[in-house]
Amino acid sequence: MGLDAWIESADQALRTLTGGAHAARTAPSADEGELTGPERKLSGALLRVDHVGEVCAQALYQAQALTARSVALRAHMRRAADEEVDHLAWTERRLRELGDRTSLLNPLWYAGAFGIGLAAGWAGDRWSLGFVVETERQVEQHLAGHLERLPAADARSRAIVAQMKVDEAAHAAAAQQGGAATLPAPVRFAMRLAARVMTRTAHHI
Repeated sequence: MGLDAWIESADQALRTLTGGAHAARTAPSADEGELTGPERKLSGALLRVDHVGEVCAQALYQAQALTARSVALRAHMRRAADEEVDHLAWTERRLRELGDRTSLLNPLWYAGAFGIGLAAGWAGDRWSLGFVVETERQVEQHLAGHLERLPAADARSRAIVAQMKVDEAAHAAAAQQGGAATLPAPVRFAMRLAARVMTRTAHHI
């Protein structure tokens, strides 16, 4: 990859970390009830975790695009990153509506995910796609858990998370169809462990 690609990736990193994301699709919406203080706090914490997931998704896809061997896979990663920008913008806006903030550790999350994405990409295209499949499946399960925990009155947050879940499943299916290799069990376990640390930390910080 040339210098231009690295500059473009750095620009996307700045946009991700400085709140410069703009959604191409209108955020899912729904009529919601009145939220109590504790309900608003819970929604904010859950949406902050979801926003961190989207920060990491941008880092992963950007890194995997830079290290992709084939032009087709590079285009696939960039297209997926573009689609994830919607999620980034939706969760960021919803956090503002809830009177909450994004994670203070976002630069750390981005840097760590970018390094993991580079490693996945250097392992080869099939392994890189396999990493996408496993990541998206874990994210889909994570979002399903948030749908169970979000207050019933917070219909707007629930609509956003539900659409994100649909999109993540589609990304996993596309990567699987692209020839993804199945990751070894120890790698899948390590990914789940890392995700658990991230979500528990981002819930508060």
